[in-house]
Amino acid sequence: MGAADVVPGVSGGTIAFITGIYEELLGSIRSVDGEAVKLLLRFRLADFWRHINGSFLVVLLAGIGFSVVSLSRVILFLLENYPELLWSFFFGLIVASALVVGKKIARWTPGVILVGLIGAAVAYYITVATPTQTPEAYWFIFLSGAIAICAMILPGISGSFLLVLLAKYEFILNAVKELRLGIIAVFGLGCVVGILSFSHVLNWALKNYHSATIALLTGFMVGSLNKVWPWKETLETYTDRHGVVKPLLQENVLPGTYESLTGQESYLGYAIVLAIFGFLLVYLIDRFTDDDTARV
Repeated sequence: MGAADVVPGVSGGTIAFITGIYEELLGSIRSVDGEAVKLLLRFRLADFWRHINGSFLVVLLAGIGFSVVSLSRVILFLLENYPELLWSFFFGLIVASALVVGKKIARWTPGVILVGLIGAAVAYYITVATPTQTPEAYWFIFLSGAIAICAMILPGISGSFLLVLLAKYEFILNAVKELRLGIIAVFGLGCVVGILSFSHVLNWALKNYHSATIALLTGFMVGSLNKVWPWKETLETYTDRHGVVKPLLQENVLPGTYESLTGQESYLGYAIVLAIFGFLLVYLIDRFTDDDTARV
């Protein structure tokens, strides 16, 4: 999840889903409730720890942190120098993820199919939307935090990319850099409220409308494939907080067209190999987790 979150446009929620921990993750987040606060205030620490599934959360967060620290430099290097190869790997990974998650749908009814198509359309629209100017008032900062953190637990949708669309990605990064504590606190509060509230919604949906919810999440992953297509033509750019010009609006092109437009190697052969590797990696993880479940 940490490695995925480093890459703009790729969701850690996708990794959580294919590794089989998604529903436990939602349940653990949802357990941070009023009862947990009561247990903590009464200093019933052992009961509090069990109530919030503390061991799971600590190990997960430690893994995310370790991955961000250890892999971020490698992934950012690849993103800067060999983006076609990195995106190819994630493309194969997400294609396989959509198939793995989709097979969890018990009944393919017309309503379930419609929900899946809506999910794909929403995710696709997010990948092609252009950022607009938005207010810097505290209420919108709070809303931005709530929206971004919710997206981070949705497979196929990147919270950092949504912040770019809300025109608050650079704003929040600068606030952290400049230690603007008011903005940081409001944004953080939005994140906390957003993830606690949304985890309840997702958990309820999975319990009561499992097939439709899985179809929606599968649709999100299918729609997000537009974002991770390896070969793109840059139509608009933006300047980040370091003064580096980066792509903002891009259009997918074929490998041959990419080479003629950019004068750069498409690495088509390597890209195919990495896409297949990403696909097989998800397939093996799914087989491994299925075998573990069967043994249990």
